[in-house]
Amino acid sequence: MFCHIAVLRRRLPIWPIVLRRRLPVWVIPTLWTLAFGLWGLSRQHSVWRDEAATWQVAQRPAVDIWHMLGQVDAVHGLYYLLMHGLFACFGPSTTTLRLPSVLAMAVAAACVAVIGRRLAGTRVGLGGGLAFGLLPAVQFYLQEGRPYALVTAAAAISTLLLATVFEEHVGAMRWAAYGGTILLCGLLNWLSLLILPAHSATLIWTQARRGIWSRWAATSAAATACVLPLILFSRGQSTQISWIPPLTWHMMIGPAVLLAIGGLAALLNRPQAGRLSVAAVGLPLLAVPQIGLIGLSLVQPLFLDRYVLFSLLGLALLIGAGLGAAVQAATPRFPRASTWILPVVVAVSMVALLPQSLAKRSPSSRVDDVLAVAADVRHLKETGDAVLFIPAARRDTELVSPDAFTGLRDIALTESPEESGTLKGVEASPPRIQAAMLAQRRILLVTDATKAAKPVSAERDRVKISVLREYFTVLADEQVRGRRVTVYERLGATR
Repeated sequence: MFCHIAVLRRRLPIWPIVLRRRLPVWVIPTLWTLAFGLWGLSRQHSVWRDEAATWQVAQRPAVDIWHMLGQVDAVHGLYYLLMHGLFACFGPSTTTLRLPSVLAMAVAAACVAVIGRRLAGTRVGLGGGLAFGLLPAVQFYLQEGRPYALVTAAAAISTLLLATVFEEHVGAMRWAAYGGTILLCGLLNWLSLLILPAHSATLIWTQARRGIWSRWAATSAAATACVLPLILFSRGQSTQISWIPPLTWHMMIGPAVLLAIGGLAALLNRPQAGRLSVAAVGLPLLAVPQIGLIGLSLVQPLFLDRYVLFSLLGLALLIGAGLGAAVQAATPRFPRASTWILPVVVAVSMVALLPQSLAKRSPSSRVDDVLAVAADVRHLKETGDAVLFIPAARRDTELVSPDAFTGLRDIALTESPEESGTLKGVEASPPRIQAAMLAQRRILLVTDATKAAKPVSAERDRVKISVLREYFTVLADEQVRGRRVTVYERLGATR
């Protein structure tokens, strides 16, 4: 018996035996992605402006959140309500803020592994699941307190369910589950409904039966109809995305590279029409949302990679298929060495991407940090000082760290964000702001750091700058992680 074991150990590495016989294929990609997510989760206790929106809205009472959604950010309403519940249960922290995204991406990696295993074998599933966790964009949004990772998880579950409907005797419950995940995608971000044309391309590729087509069409239509009110209502808030630049040729370089990689991997998978394969699922999932978003952006600027982050599920599946093809090609000539292709490629990729992984876990990976500048405000302020924000959206620093602003008077604010149902509150007219400023001895200005600042456009902000330059002098100026706090004192003021 011991001789037989020794022979087996000489012939095969032990890890493939473990994978095939003891562990479900999804376990390792899930733990792998969780490890990436938990590594440096707090980013040195930094929170940037997008996450600050989640942080401050999630701490409002549910009735105030509902009031705000009638004015702004209705597209993220479900996510805000979910985070409100989590903050109420576990308290506001960077862990509570980001852990849902970590768990969601782990679920997505597990789904990639299961789909790959189901369609092409263990190596493809394992390779795809591990590749998903390594993708730079996945590592970025893996630790982001925004809804995009949750959308990706819902898209992954829906794609896994789609891959199972080709079985015989698929019941109504599975179609209901598919429709529910599509509905969840749409409620978290309705642009994720671009997954539906991707799934339809898979059905076309595989020459799905008429019964599958009819059930898919009915389920998809029902889910879309449920999301339609949100789509129509949020379109009235489109000024929120007016900052997105028009589509340019250089913005399409990234999608072109992804499509080239995916297309090459699909060719290695040797896809066949009429058969469900990794290529039939992965290539449409990668290509259709990317191309669809580009098409929509020709009508209205919408092109942001995070809106179609879920398309990277397709890329991961195709990478897994490419790795599986490489192992299969090498096995006849190098049976022992071929078993190490997957772990070696993953290890080399991890080392090569380590600088990017480290960079994405540093505070400088985001444009700013609302917590760092709050610490500067805390030690620069004096009781009775006034505070101003340029632009008004930089008030998020105060909303996230109210203790740092205790004793300061926000002299431009006339209606708080909670009362006005907005993210930044309502400020007074320019003449009233000017009069309030001239009545102050010291003013703290919270704004963007020099390198991150954009030209001032609002009349209120131009008045603030004009009065500060003409009637005040700078006492202190601190810049940290994309934000800036400057202390001004009135000319001729006596202490």
